[in-house]
Amino acid sequence: MSKQPKAPPSFAALVQAYFAEYLTQQRALSAQTIAAYRDGFVLFLAFAESRLGKSPATMALADVTPELIMAFLDHLERQRHNSVRSRNARLAVLRSFLKFAAHRDVASLQVIERALGVPVKRFERPLFGYLSREEMLAVIGAPDDSWLSQRDHVLFLLMYNTGARVSEIIGVKVGDVVLDDNAACVHLHGKGRKQRSVPLWRSTVKAVRAWLRLNSQFDAASALLPNRNGNAMTRSNVTKRLMLAARTAATQYPRLTKQRVSPHTIRHTTAMHLLQAGVDISVIALWLGHESPVTTHHYVEADLTMKERALAKLHEPDVKIQRYRAPDSLLDFLKTL
Repeated sequence: MSKQPKAPPSFAALVQAYFAEYLTQQRALSAQTIAAYRDGFVLFLAFAESRLGKSPATMALADVTPELIMAFLDHLERQRHNSVRSRNARLAVLRSFLKFAAHRDVASLQVIERALGVPVKRFERPLFGYLSREEMLAVIGAPDDSWLSQRDHVLFLLMYNTGARVSEIIGVKVGDVVLDDNAACVHLHGKGRKQRSVPLWRSTVKAVRAWLRLNSQFDAASALLPNRNGNAMTRSNVTKRLMLAARTAATQYPRLTKQRVSPHTIRHTTAMHLLQAGVDISVIALWLGHESPVTTHHYVEADLTMKERALAKLHEPDVKIQRYRAPDSLLDFLKTL
């Protein structure tokens, strides 16, 4: 007696497996990233329900057509006033799910291939904002004797040295910092639970050592850069302290009054300064923890100074270069993530 062919998984089962198994276990994404994927999916399911008249739990993979996806993306831009960047991010979530579904439901490959044909929307990428070396040093500043000033000095110096994301910098523990003269580095815990080590300048090592002497009560599990209560700083806390430092530095460099200096501005600054110093782009990608070198190439596009130098080389070779809510079981599952 021949075996009955195994029934393909339902759309609801695929969504659940995508979040509970693929994103959480196989890709080991952070809770924050999974939440962003979930929010995008909930928006799509709510739109699909209103458009198709089907609850998410009764939808089939065949319902996810290019026409539905395009209508959803148009809805995001027109009704929800999403930027093109946000629109593309929502599309990336759907594309990721469809690629996952292709491995679980081979019978639906044709449907999936059609849906994957929906293109991203091109847009003019704004140039990265970054600080000059002099502006960056002014933001870092010379610390006074206060505890907050000492902490902020180490915070900004470490951010500039490492180019770390704000989530990485506030997650640094005392035990993550190696202060050996010949192998000084900091171990960062990045996106997707990936870890990397970044070397430290002598000035950074000196500042961290002074900070640890000032806080002898710290142990290896302590946050290196805590708030007044001894807990790790928050993103908003770092942003506020950086804005205050930029405001002070603006008295010396007035251009800073017109530029919003965020933690990501410091990350861009590190990348641009490494690039301008001649560091290979593949090394910068490792330094910043970029999963794709394409991300790092954006800094090349942003660096007008390098473009001017390239132009000078080309013409003068001898020149010295200078929400909707529905009572649905699938939606309920997504909300628990």
